[in-house]
Amino acid sequence: MADSTAFEERLRRLEAKDEISELVGRYGFVVDNRDMEGIADCFLEDAWVLSKDGKHNSRGKADVVNQYHGRFSFLGPTNHFTHNHIIWFDEQDPDHAYGLLNAHGEVFRNGQAMMSALRYDDEYRRDADGRWRFQGRMMSYIYYLRFDEIQQYFGDPMRVRAYDEPQEADWPDHIETYQRYYEDHPRAAPAGRS
Repeated sequence: MADSTAFEERLRRLEAKDEISELVGRYGFVVDNRDMEGIADCFLEDAWVLSKDGKHNSRGKADVVNQYHGRFSFLGPTNHFTHNHIIWFDEQDPDHAYGLLNAHGEVFRNGQAMMSALRYDDEYRRDADGRWRFQGRMMSYIYYLRFDEIQQYFGDPMRVRAYDEPQEADWPDHIETYQRYYEDHPRAAPAGRS
């Protein structure tokens, strides 16, 4: 009996991971398609969407949807890609999970073709209807650059250049393990520089 219970629990988690991964993929498509009903359907009523730079700061589904309306006012076509996705579950609540996701976005922003590389720190919850939705998303950026700026600025700490003034990247420079590594293993100066 214990083996069948353990098997059922593993199967339930695998199914939940698949449903959460599908939610994350669907999010990119509905955002790119400007499908406002689809965007709303991805989030719980008390959801939140934030970013480390403070540009995203919405709480509650209506506020989240309004925030997307505002962003779409200065965006042209967008193309979202999702990459590595780690999901883990709240051991006390089978309807609650967390995720870490790497992503890229190709965007036409204020008349310029740009690319961003970002991470989402996610929180997911299974709603009363049995579907997984976003409880919250926290976005952070390694860069946000015009395509022609990537070569020049990718190594610059001020590589978030989507706004009027360049901003410092959220990661990896501020991650403790990253900092500690380079304290213990200093980088050599690039060739031709002292």
